[in-house]
Amino acid sequence: MRLRNKPWANDKLAQYPQYVISSPENLKGKWNSVFDTEQPLHIEIGTGRGRFITGMAQANPHINYLGIELMPSVIVTALDRVIEAEVPNLKLLNANAADLTEFFAKGEVERVYLNFSDPWPKNRHEKRRLTYKTFLKQYEDILIDQGEIHFKTDNQGLFEYSLTSFSEYGLLLKWVSLDLHQSDFEGNIMTEYEEKFSQKGNRIYRSEVQYR
Repeated sequence: MRLRNKPWANDKLAQYPQYVISSPENLKGKWNSVFDTEQPLHIEIGTGRGRFITGMAQANPHINYLGIELMPSVIVTALDRVIEAEVPNLKLLNANAADLTEFFAKGEVERVYLNFSDPWPKNRHEKRRLTYKTFLKQYEDILIDQGEIHFKTDNQGLFEYSLTSFSEYGLLLKWVSLDLHQSDFEGNIMTEYEEKFSQKGNRIYRSEVQYR
């Protein structure tokens, strides 16, 4: 999908420091200080336009949420959702997920969400997939003991690759669905892509995995 450039996006993000975190490296080991209440922290990598992370924060006020998105022209739309939602347990971060260990200390994060990540289908781009082993190592370095990854995609190839990657890394497969919307899973909050793809009849795949 073609992304429309929004040259004003960075300026708008800077106008809302109460919602958009700057200098995350200075918060390593101190993330609870940016929220009103000290409670578990869940992060979404590739938060897109923010529908999922906003819905999760509204549904679970006992958890703090951080949506991470690289593209300013995308996360600025998520900012609009966050402003409208007015929930104290949700912040945004415009940053590269490849730098996670610079931002978080070991044990600061309880759960990582990966929703409809870029599948990078060409073999030569394998290392860019967010379920590649180097990313799994980064998640391990910031998660609590037995922390979890919750993963959703409509891409069968990426899902199969990810299950293999999880298993080879030694993660415990706690829950796997080959057709989420026909499963008995309760409390699903859709992303924008999920709604679009499911309306086209695409199957949605989901898994929950845990570090041992």
